Amino acid sequence: MSLAEDFKKFAMRGNVMDMAVGVIIGGAFGKIVTSVVNDIVMPPVGMLLGNVDFSNLFISLNGKEYATLEAAKKAGAPVLAYGSFMNTVIDFLILAFIIFMMICQINKLTPAPAPKPEPRLCPYCKSEIADDATRCPHCTSHLE
Repeated sequence: MSLAEDFKKFAMRGNVMDMAVGVIIGGAFGKIVTSVVNDIVMPPVGMLLGNVDFSNLFISLNGKEYATLEAAKKAGAPVLAYGSFMNTVIDFLILAFIIFMMICQINKLTPAPAPKPEPRLCPYCKSEIADDATRCPHCTSHLE
């Protein structure tokens, strides 16, 4: 087979397509969670902590004072934007919790796999053997 045919065969398998759909939906869902954190969760938290805007918390590494993070970035100053980092961590925690809850629900809905039958063992060497075997492949004993 050619490389193109191999790739087409790989890409058209069901699990690859499912993964692609999952990545696209996950990206869109991530934007929703980011909006929830930035626009709904963090403003009340900032208000409770004395009107703090977390997205504007930063440390200027060049020692100069800047009014906002945007002003520091426009000036080309190196900054540690720890407020943005905190928002990203909260994004991650919310996404991780939602994924955890989804997996819990999926596990509840998924039926348990049927138990495997006990394997047939050789009465002499106790090795696992096929059900229709007449001779043990390990110790070569005749089986009944």
